[in-house]
Amino acid sequence: MAKLEMFDTTLRDGAQTEGISFSVSDKLAIVRALDEIGVRYIEAGNPGSNPKDMEFFRSAGGMQLKNAELVAFGSTRRKGIAVEDDPNVISLLEAGTKAVAIFGKSWDLHATEILGATLEENLACVHDTVRFFKEKGKEVIFDAEHFFDGYLNNPDYALSVLEAAVRGGADVLVLCDTNGGTLPMGIYDVVRTVFGRFPGMRIGIHCHNDSGCAVANSMMAVEGGACHVQGTFMGIGERCGNADLSIIIPNLQIKGGHTCIAGDLESLRDTVHKIAEIANMTVPNNMPYSGESAFAHKGGMHIDGVTKLSRSFEHIDPALVGNTRRFLLSEVSGKKAILLKIQDYAPHLTKDSPETAAILERLKELEHEGYQFEAADASFELMVKKVIGSFKPHFTLDMYKASSESPPPDGVHNSSAMIKIQVDGRSETTASLGNGPVNALDSALRRALCVFYPILSEVHLIDYKVRVLETSQATGSYVRVLIESTDGHNKWTTVGVSSDIIEASFHALVDSLEYKLFLEEK
Repeated sequence: MAKLEMFDTTLRDGAQTEGISFSVSDKLAIVRALDEIGVRYIEAGNPGSNPKDMEFFRSAGGMQLKNAELVAFGSTRRKGIAVEDDPNVISLLEAGTKAVAIFGKSWDLHATEILGATLEENLACVHDTVRFFKEKGKEVIFDAEHFFDGYLNNPDYALSVLEAAVRGGADVLVLCDTNGGTLPMGIYDVVRTVFGRFPGMRIGIHCHNDSGCAVANSMMAVEGGACHVQGTFMGIGERCGNADLSIIIPNLQIKGGHTCIAGDLESLRDTVHKIAEIANMTVPNNMPYSGESAFAHKGGMHIDGVTKLSRSFEHIDPALVGNTRRFLLSEVSGKKAILLKIQDYAPHLTKDSPETAAILERLKELEHEGYQFEAADASFELMVKKVIGSFKPHFTLDMYKASSESPPPDGVHNSSAMIKIQVDGRSETTASLGNGPVNALDSALRRALCVFYPILSEVHLIDYKVRVLETSQATGSYVRVLIESTDGHNKWTTVGVSSDIIEASFHALVDSLEYKLFLEEK
């Protein structure tokens, strides 16, 4: 099968996502991650659009990349100005990259109504700009913006734009579904036509996800002859996002037999989570290949099937993309599911062990109270240890209290908390201020425990969720609190349930710190 070129635009198109703003150091870190997994091109920004992108290119100039080529992005020259006098064009040269991505209008509507140019002027802008960069020794990737809408409206003109780029010396012709509204068979038909029209040219595809088809469209483009695929990791991008390379790559490489990256596909999941962390995003649990739930099984029949023959309920081996199989525990789980879940820390238990039945019974009791352990593995492990008698608490709680004032007496902190704990007969009492009673309790508990366990200073909360369980009870309803914590290396989730949101939160906080101490013992 063909070797495909993966062109990542997370740093340029992905940065246009609502709520995302990459610093220069963020961009450098993402470049290293993308180079490590082995994408062919990294489109890193438009140096003519803002000073930060130009600062990035200066900083990245000394990077020693193993697999990827950095690409600067910009437009064709403006109408009525010589290409060598266009500031945007000159800024692309100053970026110092060996490859440039030049976008030009291929929809006649855009040429006349948006640029205010004649159709001939637009063709000249495309040709002159591509030729200019080729004469400077650059690899030129020409992005035919709005190509599919342009082809639908005026196919002869859309193709003439590509011909202008070819005459200028373009190395790659990228067909862009900029509005994201084309469907897969439409993509295939047009790409196939272009592939036949320009024999020997590398044809590329750039899809947006406004109709939910960006991944499928990109794969159909490959079927139609494209060898150059553009997208972003996690599909981030303006509006509904871009084609998701972290799905396209394993689809094409594992299922299609293509070579997509120079690196190890087993690092896919880690790369996705690394980029998400830098972007301050959460990877959706149900994200194909890299999500926490991508290979998670809950139904008893599914669990039984996958343990007997993994391909009965899994389309690939999770290890191929660096993920792992997970078994979710709930009241519908049987003993076999529990044994699979606890084999790492209670391998001595069997299906007939009384402890196994006790764990299942306790699980049902807690879920009846409102607990849910599907996403709270840490609390589940602590619960199992308590049932089988291997739990030894690292501290005991004597008392805690929290109070709030409004307006805040110091203008910042509206709550205070006091807590008293004991560790091996030694007592510690601590008070703290916070932004809300849960924050104050969290601060006071950590301050007290760090006297005995300094390692807990590494732990910080990264997510906090509250779910009302009985809406009919209004403000008197039970709530379930999920807290996700990390020490910079591991992540774990704990759960607490109560009719008092502070108490539910406190139970989850205590489990979180206890679990970290158990991790240290392991």
